Amino acid sequence: MIQPLLDALAERGYDTMTAVQEAVTKPELAGADLLVSAQTGSGKTVGFGLAIGDTLLAGETRLGAAGAPLALIVAPTRELALQVMRELGWLYAKTGAVVASCVGGTDMRDERRALDRGAHLVVGTPGRLRDHIQRGSLQMGSLRAIVLDEADEMLDLGFREDLEFMLAEAPEDRRTLMFSATVPPAIARLATQYQRDAVRVQTTSGREQHADIAYQALTVSPFDSEHAIINTLLYHDSQNAIVFCNTRAAVTHLTARLSNRGFHVVALSGELTQKERTHALQAMRDGRARVCVATDVAARGIDLPNLELVIHAELPSNGETLLHRSGRTGRAGRKGVSALIVTPKLRNKADRLLKTARVVADWRLAATADEIAAQEQERLLNDPVWTDEVSDEVAEFAAQLAGMHSAERIAAAYLKLYKSRRSAPEELAPVDTPAPRKEKQEFGPSRWFSLSVGRDAKAEPRWLLPLVCKAGGFDKTAIGAIRVRDNESFVEIAESAADGFVAAIGPGMTLEDGIKVAALDTAPDFGPARPRAPREDRPSREDRPARKPREDYKPREDRKPRDDYKPRESYKPREDRPARVERPAHVETETAAEPRTERKPRHKASDRPAAKPVWKKPEAKEDRPRRERDDSKPYEKRGPKPERKPYDKAERKPYEKSERKPYDKADRKPFDKEGRKPYDKADRKPYAKSEGKPGRKGDFTPKDKPAKPSRAADASKRFTPPGVKTSPRKPGSSSAPGRKKP
Repeated sequence: MIQPLLDALAERGYDTMTAVQEAVTKPELAGADLLVSAQTGSGKTVGFGLAIGDTLLAGETRLGAAGAPLALIVAPTRELALQVMRELGWLYAKTGAVVASCVGGTDMRDERRALDRGAHLVVGTPGRLRDHIQRGSLQMGSLRAIVLDEADEMLDLGFREDLEFMLAEAPEDRRTLMFSATVPPAIARLATQYQRDAVRVQTTSGREQHADIAYQALTVSPFDSEHAIINTLLYHDSQNAIVFCNTRAAVTHLTARLSNRGFHVVALSGELTQKERTHALQAMRDGRARVCVATDVAARGIDLPNLELVIHAELPSNGETLLHRSGRTGRAGRKGVSALIVTPKLRNKADRLLKTARVVADWRLAATADEIAAQEQERLLNDPVWTDEVSDEVAEFAAQLAGMHSAERIAAAYLKLYKSRRSAPEELAPVDTPAPRKEKQEFGPSRWFSLSVGRDAKAEPRWLLPLVCKAGGFDKTAIGAIRVRDNESFVEIAESAADGFVAAIGPGMTLEDGIKVAALDTAPDFGPARPRAPREDRPSREDRPARKPREDYKPREDRKPRDDYKPRESYKPREDRPARVERPAHVETETAAEPRTERKPRHKASDRPAAKPVWKKPEAKEDRPRRERDDSKPYEKRGPKPERKPYDKAERKPYEKSERKPYDKADRKPFDKEGRKPYDKADRKPYAKSEGKPGRKGDFTPKDKPAKPSRAADASKRFTPPGVKTSPRKPGSSSAPGRKKP
């Protein structure tokens, strides 16, 4: 292995490599295409970074000047791509490598400028990388290796066309490495098509699936799911925790709920911008937030330090998603807990998920308030603060407190401060407790009013409610019961709003559409909604008259027995039929039913009509003979064009002025003003009516409009006499065009 990469691993504290890292760095696999499947959290990012080291460096310890990229790493999500960029950044820091990223949600112009400056490794998502390739900003001619990280997830997200486009644009002699947790048939087909004799590398740790993760299935009542999440966070008190939901709306709701309970929480979902998603993950890494509520966008490849707890607020859709969610904890040998919140109705689904994922979960009840209090007490007693060294400043203040208060008082104050910074646990109901129903509250003191409309006038409560509220000027909370009868309706109004209702409708006691209102002294006796005979007055089932049978109905015993059945006369058994006569292939024989004529034999190949001639390309034009006519000559090619004589000004005939007759103003016919009839407004024909013509108004008579005042700067209507030369107006000069030159 190359020494700069080993030094980088040593600085990061890598004493031993994981199974997948050892498998891909074997000397016999150098330069070969790889198809690697390994468990989540097994160090695949560092693994393919080491695997392509020899291909990129080619035996050297440092890379040359950055230009066209040498390696392309493709990841399914933006967060995973940025995480891979950070990992490769410190791994190749001593080799002088320049790593660039191309992910969606960021400014494409910045990425293009970074690619123009040059980069050795480019990490990105499929859609953005394909966009750069098509625009020409990402050159693929110098690539030596392509890595597809989480290839199965990229196919599930619909990036197959983008992957095939990038693999087709890359040089044929490059290395192709595919890393995935599982290898479905689609990945195998992709590897067969775009890899050359790929070596299958499958690493197992020799233990069960996710041996460093403790799976817990917490059964809760249907209405205590959110309370169970809060108690689970308090019980484990992990440094970092992530809560998975299935929808963005659930992420928003649960984030607000946990924030109100005092948890330092951030959200991570697809509806957030890339900047917001990056800040959320950075807050988790910096310790400013301890809980992340996310959708499955964070279930692939995201590595958060000190993540000890994963809670599935909603069960995932399949076992593979369950493994990828849980794989955010228990990474690189660290321990973790994966808790599933399961209601009684989801018990069977949880069993199927665990069986599909091949993991065993510990079924238990969610932590109660007493268990959380006991756990906090034990955690407080074992806190390292009791054994850490005390600074002089703290010791001086502690001595001052000891002189002012007793030890019991100081301990009680410390415990009170400790609990004030933590959220109180929730009381959980038993699992088999049904959801509480809202009890109907009494309406309180009220008064009844009758309305003069009923069911006969198509009155309904949904129509009467807004009518009464609008007339009284109150909302629906002041309305109690509404009873509609055939000819009238009854409305119950609260005592506090009844007087205002009477005052609002006035002394006439009339609503809209002439509906009369009358105040009742007591509650009306509704009785039955429709007149109906009492139950005891109805005739019993025995006294009811029997149903009259149909006239054509006959009892079963009057029918003819089955012994009288006779088959049809036309029917003959199979053995009584005449034997079938064998006949030639093209000749029909006569039967007893009707004679058959002979069939005509089929056409032979020689009798069939000739096939349509196949079209042939016509001969070249110069090779075809010209069709000759009686009075025409055969075509003859022209000879070369005659040379043109160069133009000579000396041979031009001089212009003679005598040939042109000079212009004489005397020949022009003078304008006769005397014969013109003077203009008289009285003789003007009045404006005709429109008579149906569009664009005219019949009674309109135009009036003389006042002339617009002329402007000195307007040169559009200035008159230039003929024969007077004009000069264009110079910028900044006050002379107008059309005047004589001075």
